[in-house]
Amino acid sequence: MTLRIFSSLFILFLVASPSTGQVFEEAKYGSDFLSVGGGARPLGMGSAYTAITNDVLSGYWNPAGLSGVDNWQFAYMHSERFAGVVGYDYGAVAVPIEGSGGVVALSFIRQGVDGIKNTLHAWDPEQNRPKADPTSYMREFSASDMALYLSYANRFQGNWHWGISAKVIHSRLGPFANAWGYSLDAGIQHRGERYHFGVNLVDFSTLMKFWTVDQNELAALQDFINPETGKPETLPEGTNEYVKPSVRVGGGRLFDFGDFSLLTTADTHLRFEGRRTYYLNVGDMSIEPHLGAELGYKDLVFVRVGITDVHLDDRSTMFVSPTLGTGLKIGAFMVDYGFSSFAGIASDLGFTHRISLQLTL
Repeated sequence: MTLRIFSSLFILFLVASPSTGQVFEEAKYGSDFLSVGGGARPLGMGSAYTAITNDVLSGYWNPAGLSGVDNWQFAYMHSERFAGVVGYDYGAVAVPIEGSGGVVALSFIRQGVDGIKNTLHAWDPEQNRPKADPTSYMREFSASDMALYLSYANRFQGNWHWGISAKVIHSRLGPFANAWGYSLDAGIQHRGERYHFGVNLVDFSTLMKFWTVDQNELAALQDFINPETGKPETLPEGTNEYVKPSVRVGGGRLFDFGDFSLLTTADTHLRFEGRRTYYLNVGDMSIEPHLGAELGYKDLVFVRVGITDVHLDDRSTMFVSPTLGTGLKIGAFMVDYGFSSFAGIASDLGFTHRISLQLTL
């Protein structure tokens, strides 16, 4: 039944694909808010999670990992980024389907900046100064991005697993503009006793995004004169965008030392948008490496380290952002903490803290 639902979704996405008569612009960073991910454990391990994910977080990291879920699982995470300016919330639930070996999951992401002041109506363009009592003309709004994942996974041979996620996104710039988008992710995983391997095809159907602008809300801009042209401001219009597919490839190795365990993992995120801010570029392909390790004691207490955000500056000097994390398992609960952006080029934008809670019934 669940597989038929995903087959229908796949056909619907193909039918809904734009006709050749529509004009689309490439949005190189159109889905960057999704690069944050879900869960404090992956952050502590440098976001190197494609090969080792096997729980409710897999709907985002690699849907194939959901096949490792044997019971109902819930997860929630809150994160503060850029010194608390940007709020980020993630929630997910995974449910095994009895008799089929499959697992279905629903994941939700919201990233937003709230309490932004709308001052368009507080300025008097004729007097070229604020209106009397300008605060009475101000209204607050939010700029947010949201995503909803519907995922399914199953085993297809031996230690090999597969999964797929149907993804719908919604972006909103207060009352001024909003966008809807959709795409599909697909992943495979090999989970052995010691070695793990995974691939996640992100937006393999191409992420299509459709913007709508409410020009009535922006009408006040027409009262302003552009100093460069000497003419009234031109109001923006809605547009169609697309985001190219990308690939996450990862591997992991588990070492067992009795009461202690050590899990090491490495990921590479390959993008094909012509980015130039990462450590290695081959033509239009940018390579974003991630490294992580987790030391566990009796499967109860965990300490994690990682490396992410590898960048080059104008002088080809390399910067990396180390990450730290810890975890504690208490009965059916798993509490994780992750900390990053305390060094490297990303530290200029403030620290990143994540706390996540996971429940297995």
